[in-house]
Amino acid sequence: MIPFNIKQLETFLLVATFGSFRKAAERLNTTQPAVSTRIASLEGALGAKLFERQSSTVRLTAEGQRLLPPAQRVLRVAEQLQLTANSLSETAGVLRLGVAETIVHTWLPDFLKELQANYPLVDTDIVVDTTTTLRNELMSHRLDLAVLMGPILEYSIENMELPSFPLVWVCSPALKLPNRGKLTLNDLMQFPIISYARTTRPYSELYRKLTGELEATPRIFPANSLAASIKMTLNGIGIASLPREVVQDHTANGTLRIVDCEWHPSDLRFTASYSSEPSNPIAERAAKLAGCIAHAYAARIGEAQPANNSRVEPAASQPTDAIGR
Repeated sequence: MIPFNIKQLETFLLVATFGSFRKAAERLNTTQPAVSTRIASLEGALGAKLFERQSSTVRLTAEGQRLLPPAQRVLRVAEQLQLTANSLSETAGVLRLGVAETIVHTWLPDFLKELQANYPLVDTDIVVDTTTTLRNELMSHRLDLAVLMGPILEYSIENMELPSFPLVWVCSPALKLPNRGKLTLNDLMQFPIISYARTTRPYSELYRKLTGELEATPRIFPANSLAASIKMTLNGIGIASLPREVVQDHTANGTLRIVDCEWHPSDLRFTASYSSEPSNPIAERAAKLAGCIAHAYAARIGEAQPANNSRVEPAASQPTDAIGR
């Protein structure tokens, strides 16, 4: 029997995943003829045809389908042996990281510092975009790890749950809101509502709530950029639903004030998601590190928050246009 090697099995799995010799070659940083040679050698060793070549793609034959599960198991064992042999500091490669903007404004700097300290030979390419785009990029294998509003319910995707971000209503102190306690949605509807982009879960929840319970058509200003939402809110354009941690500096220095409302959207729930097929040890390690950093950040911020930070208490001389508590 002609012997075969781990590199040939790895190439086989990548071609099967991408459905393309060219894309597998790009991932392996080699040439398409080299990939073709590896597959041909593996087919010769096994005495079976593994792929059907078509015009622009390839697909597994019946023999290729049967080889897929044992090949995946062999590579997992090989990766574990490699991890045992190598110290963490020797891990090298490129991590293609996608993050939602909320993460940029919170614990991403801490994560990048720890990633560099623990894996100095790993280079990081960072993409900041919406969850919809990050999901598509991850599913297309153009990202290794995505921190997004998950989970991604696909069999090939591993999701590590991260601490959530509570959303609070905030506005500029210049807005004249009713001078009473907890405000209603009708009170808020007197102003434009600044929200996440139309394709996001927070926007969908907010739109359903406002259109389902109120007769008036809501004026919602969706924004793809969290920084733009904050800027519009600071300028008094409207009332925004934003992560508490993202606006904490503004609420602390008085440039934004928290609005106490009877309803607010659900917390933002994030996951560190990565593909398990093909296996990517760097992405898996980075996801676990992201989990540690995110939980440490949440604990640190939680200790700094007052007992009830969703309520703004009026001063004794508060004017009549004060925000509701």
